[in-house]
Amino acid sequence: MRQFAEMMTNRRGRDLKEWINAVLRDDLPDLRSFVTGLRRAQDAVTAGLTLPYSSGPVEGHLNLKVTWNLAVG
Repeated sequence: MRQFAEMMTNRRGRDLKEWINAVLRDDLPDLRSFVTGLRRAQDAVTAGLTLPYSSGPVEGHLNLKVTWNLAVG
């Protein structure tokens, strides 16, 4: 997981395939399950680990609107 965190921090999506293959070679059932999910959207995950874009501010605004609507509505 430390290597995956480094990929996220350093935007090294190019290393994802190698990391996935290393996980599949090891006997780590929990990580294999995680990798199965990643592989379903591998192109998107690679882009997310590579590109400098973030949807964080948008998500924050959406959560604020939903919370406000629930409180008022």
